[in-house]
Amino acid sequence: MTTDSSAGESPSRGKRADAQRNRQTVLAAAAEVFVTSGVDAPIRQIAAQAGVGMATIYRHFPTRADLVTAVYRHQIEACAEAGPNLLASAGSPLDALRQWIDLFVDFLVTKHGLADALQSDNDRFAALHAYFLDRLLPVCAQLLDAAVEADDIRPGTQPYELMRGIGNLCIGSDNDPRYNPRRLIALLLQGLQRPHRS
Repeated sequence: MTTDSSAGESPSRGKRADAQRNRQTVLAAAAEVFVTSGVDAPIRQIAAQAGVGMATIYRHFPTRADLVTAVYRHQIEACAEAGPNLLASAGSPLDALRQWIDLFVDFLVTKHGLADALQSDNDRFAALHAYFLDRLLPVCAQLLDAAVEADDIRPGTQPYELMRGIGNLCIGSDNDPRYNPRRLIALLLQGLQRPHRS
């Protein structure tokens, strides 16, 4: 009897796993398409990138706002989870901070057009922005604290200041090929570092 009941549950589990994989594939594909074509890219372009039918996308995300919101929540989570992993694996807390900021900049570039895409639903945008701060400020604080503790950077930099400053440096980068925000962000990080002692 146990065997029958397990066999009965197995297809359902398999379907759930397939649905979850499809969802993750769609989110990854949509994030890539948003970078190159903006958040107003045709759904068929996202479906082609994901290798799924348009019906699969609409089954998981009935509206464009649902898809856009899910992509950014997914990327916020990836950025949040990366912080502790980088601290554990990078050569130093400063290296971990640099690598995390690189991921954060990638996220900000993908975030282009988010406000416009969700402007008809201000509550949704406000909730997503609050989620962004709730998840990423503590991670940034942890990385900054570790770098201060290691004597890599000066104390006193607030995580919100740093994230806001980086965000401001990223504005307009997609409209001007002569402007590279990463170069200025590298200079900003140099300014946080303690001078080398002989």
